[in-house]
Amino acid sequence: MTSPLDAVDWPVVTDRLVLRRFEAADVPAIFAYRSSPAVAEWITSTSRDVESLAERFGDGPTAVVVELDGRVIGDLMVRVKDAYGQSEVIRAAAATEAELGWTFDPAHHGRGLATEAMGALVTICFDDLGLRRVVAACFAENEPSWRLMERLGMRREAHHVRDSLHRDRGWLDEYVYALLADEWRG
Repeated sequence: MTSPLDAVDWPVVTDRLVLRRFEAADVPAIFAYRSSPAVAEWITSTSRDVESLAERFGDGPTAVVVELDGRVIGDLMVRVKDAYGQSEVIRAAAATEAELGWTFDPAHHGRGLATEAMGALVTICFDDLGLRRVVAACFAENEPSWRLMERLGMRREAHHVRDSLHRDRGWLDEYVYALLADEWRG
């Protein structure tokens, strides 16, 4: 399966991290932190075991792995999609934005690693993939996620009231953030 991420010259190296494409061999390390209750609290879906996570990740067309000193500490999602466009200009809206997501091992929280990794990912989206906009969403109660979006310079564009059903907490508010390429470069 082809992916827009195929256009990137992997790996991408930051000051402390290596970002690379997901490989099937990454699944056990990813499962180790994704199965932590602190992480599972906020991710879209949990996996019962390594095999079910491997099935969900499939060949990883949207997944990027974050390594610190050769160890997987996080996984990122880049889902390139079409922006809304009127029928006369819909082709120009094709593959112009991406939805971003992230999950990090809690053992590495509080050191700026997520900000560093996501900053590199945003750069990839705008410089390597030529996108014009990135978006991300989270439960409003997931303060570390929306704080990360704000550190990246993303703006809160929406506060949806009790529109997102959490598996344990019931209906919760959602925040939606976005950033344009020219804002990132400015």
